[in-house]
Amino acid sequence: MNNKFTGQIVEFHILQSFPVTCLNRDDVGSPKSAMVGGIERARVSSQCWKRFVRLAMHDFGIKLAIRSKKIADYVGKACVELGATEEQAKNCGEAVAASFSKDTLHFFSEGEAQAFAEFAKEQEFDAVKIKDKDIQKLAKKVLNPAVDGLDIALFGRMVAQAAELNVEAACSFSHAISTHKVSSEIEFFTALDDLQESQGSAHMGSLEFNSATYYRYVSLNLGQLYDSLAGEGLPEAVEAFTKALFVAVPSARQNSMSGASPWEFAKVFVRKGQRLQVPFETAVKAKDGGFLNPSVQTLSDYLTKKEKLSGSLFGKKAEYTFGEDENFSIDDLTAALKSHVEV
Repeated sequence: MNNKFTGQIVEFHILQSFPVTCLNRDDVGSPKSAMVGGIERARVSSQCWKRFVRLAMHDFGIKLAIRSKKIADYVGKACVELGATEEQAKNCGEAVAASFSKDTLHFFSEGEAQAFAEFAKEQEFDAVKIKDKDIQKLAKKVLNPAVDGLDIALFGRMVAQAAELNVEAACSFSHAISTHKVSSEIEFFTALDDLQESQGSAHMGSLEFNSATYYRYVSLNLGQLYDSLAGEGLPEAVEAFTKALFVAVPSARQNSMSGASPWEFAKVFVRKGQRLQVPFETAVKAKDGGFLNPSVQTLSDYLTKKEKLSGSLFGKKAEYTFGEDENFSIDDLTAALKSHVEV
């Protein structure tokens, strides 16, 4: 298939400020952090933000795939709907699951699951007749990310037992880091018992939190996405991904430390060249009331300099700035990006 988007990428360089929050916790419940340029920074892991971008796509009309260890149960239910007994469904579901996963998460589409159930019916729901190679061959044939697995095309999947079913991820997320030095603080709290008869708290505890201006880097490989979608629905995929990227916020402690801040600023490039990420190695200092303005300046200056140094290899086709012109909304940005992928 001729792919005119080979080598083309959309790069998002996003600045997003949050007040008191704990967006992403480590194993002891503290906000995640990282040392960058010898300075401690706040961090939100790439896995964390990817998950919420993926889930947000559902709100924009995307039918998501399923990521689960419970393949057997899911396929078993589909078998029952096609006439299998409970025992037959259980055995067939387990036979299908064994073709892909040994107690690990598997990323699969509803279309694949339905095809597995129909195949089991053709075998008279006899699990003995369900062979790994037949199921894996069927999975490769029926997967259609444009219909019910765009998240598979975007975020990729690895199937250790069937490498031919691997899908290369079209998008790449960095860990979001604060552009400045951040130290976590501790909130001490107490809770009172409404029915208590003596004075004093019924419960005491503590929570760690921070506040930060984060730099988020995301790249979208248009050529890879076009290949994974077999050329179908690329503009719609770019639209859903961009909007999900804009609204998605990690859910940790949202009830006690609401963090609902949107993008403050973004530079978005459509180009053909090497990916370019801003390291923010030197932590910015607060200026003009906070960290956002110096972060915007640092981001813009770095990208302008690197574009000049990269010369023709930067391959810029378009550049968009979000956050400066109130007449250029996220809808305008989305429409502009879609215009670059009309087939």
